[in-house]
This record gives sequence, structure tokens and C-alpha cells, in this order.
Amino acid sequence: MVQADVIIETRGACGLITLNRPAALNSLNISMARAIAAALDRWRTDAAVGCVAIRGAGGRAFCAGADIRALYELGKSGHGDEQLAFFRQEYRLDHAIARYPKPVVALIDGIVMGGGVGLSVHTAHCVAGDSVTFAMPEVGIGFFPDVGATYFLSRLPGAIGAFLALTGARIGSGDVLALKLASAYVPSARHEALTERLAKGEAPAAAIAAEAETPPDSAFIKERSWIDRCFKAPTVAAIVQRLGNEQSGFAASCLAALASKSPTSLAIALRQVQIGADLDLEEALRVEFRIAARILAGHDYYEGVRATIVDKDQRPKWLPADFAAVTSGDIQSYFAPLAEELEFSAPAAAA
Repeated sequence: MVQADVIIETRGACGLITLNRPAALNSLNISMARAIAAALDRWRTDAAVGCVAIRGAGGRAFCAGADIRALYELGKSGHGDEQLAFFRQEYRLDHAIARYPKPVVALIDGIVMGGGVGLSVHTAHCVAGDSVTFAMPEVGIGFFPDVGATYFLSRLPGAIGAFLALTGARIGSGDVLALKLASAYVPSARHEALTERLAKGEAPAAAIAAEAETPPDSAFIKERSWIDRCFKAPTVAAIVQRLGNEQSGFAASCLAALASKSPTSLAIALRQVQIGADLDLEEALRVEFRIAARILAGHDYYEGVRATIVDKDQRPKWLPADFAAVTSGDIQSYFAPLAEELEFSAPAAAA
């Protein structure tokens, strides 16, 4: 029997969405995004459904992001329109979750990256379990931090948003809670009990409070001083220079990480964080759709996916290959309006 990639069910007063591709770390494809969007549309006007919960099957991941290899194959086979259709659907779904008139609860644990962040960070209640591994690692494959990262990374304290965008650093449960990327810590073993409370009609805030515990400490947040010193620099080249002046081993590892990333993607990501605080979520997603359309028509995304996922030689040949060759004019062109912009139709959330 073929398993559904996403399980949509109504459990009591809770509309329950289970991402169900555990062998693929619950990576998101367009059929899943469409099914989730359709369920949200149905539940919007269903008086029996008081809230929505989103979770991942299998225990290893909430969602590791988009199905990158499938998107790569679409592009290589000349189906760029289908690639863009996925991102259009994904970004609209993230926007719909953020503006949903009923509380949406994300139960995150394990790997939460890229598209998985988009499904969780925009919810009313993002509940972290014991072993979250959170990252926005897209610059490593020649892409860029999307799913609203322009909006939410730019609102993190100090230069942490730039740090996460450029390094793709992985942070844990205590870190996402300290940064308010998640709103509560409920031990993983209690996620099912929390789901049952929601099914019984308990208000999500009260149900979460009843199961929540003191979150684990954040080790990452202790690195804040040098992160701010380095990642507040105005250009990627200046960030690299400042990292080279630091004595921290952590800073040295960041320097090595940046050296492996697409120079174009790094410059795009830094620009996103620099402008994002002046944008609302809808504007940020529209900008990201512009960037996606242009990156998918270029070189580095395909080279990055080839090197990391297809051939796995870990030796991408970026074009251009160094920061100095990336001009501000080049980067600005990725942000320019498209002939066909991303539009949204979901109604605003209730007050």
C-alpha cells in the first residue's frame, strides 16, 4: 500500500497535518504543499476545527526542506516553469500559515531546515522538542535563505540573522528558544499528549503552557559578542576580514564555512538581511520569489546541488569563484521586480 506523503486528518477539535516522508526527512514537494494549503482552506470555515497542528513523522525530522533533488532535475530537464510553480506554492503556503485566522501549532523536533522552517516559524505557536537541529543552509548549494528568511532573520538580535544566513550554522533547541524562533519547549515525549489536549478543544496557549518545561540552555547565544563584531560588517569581504582577526576557534570554523559557499549566494543573503527589517512578510516573500526566479535561471544552484547531492564530490565550481568579482549591481539585479510578480490571495487573520 502506497503511503501518502502528507496525512491530513481531523482529530477532535484539531486539524492535524503530518508530514509523512520519513525516508526523505519529510522533505516538501509541490503535492504536499498543495494538500496542506487545501486543508487549511477547508478548516478555515469549519466551526468544528479550533486549531491546526503540523508535525513530522519518523522521529528524525520535522522537515528537512524542499525536495532539492527533484527541483534540480526539473531545471536540468527544461521544466523551469514547474520549479517556479513549487516556490510560488510554497511561499503562498508560508504566508497563509502566518495569516491564518485560527491558531496554528508546529511541533518541531529533529531536523528543521529551509522549507521546514517556513512551515514552523510563521505559526502562532512553534513548540520545540528535545533535539531540534535548525538551519537555513541554502547558500551551500548556491541558493539563498528563503521561506520568509528575509523577514525573520532580519529581526533577530544583533547580527545573528546575518550569521545564520551566511554560515548555514546549525543550532539546537535551546538556541531557537533563546532567539524566539520557537515559542515554547515541550519535551518530545509529551508532543502526543499536547496533540491530544488540542484535540479535546483546549486553547492552544493553555495546552502548551500545561505541557511546557524550562528550555535547555543556549550554548550558541554565548558567542554573541564576536558574531556581532564580525557579521555587522557591510559586505561579505569585510565579514571575512573581521573573522580573520578573531582568535575564536568558532570564528575560524565560520571563516572556513564561508569559503565553501557560493560568493553570489552569500552576497544575496547578506543583502536580504540588510533590507528585511523594512519589509513585511508578504513583501519579503515577493522579493524572495524574484531572487528564486533568477537563481534558477543561473549557474550556481545547479552546480551546488550537483556537488553536494548528485555527485557528492563536495567541490562546487562557483561562477564567479570569489567575493571580489561579485558587484553590487549584480546583486541588485536579483532583487528587481519581475514581469509576473508573486501575488497572495489568502485573507488576513482575525484580530
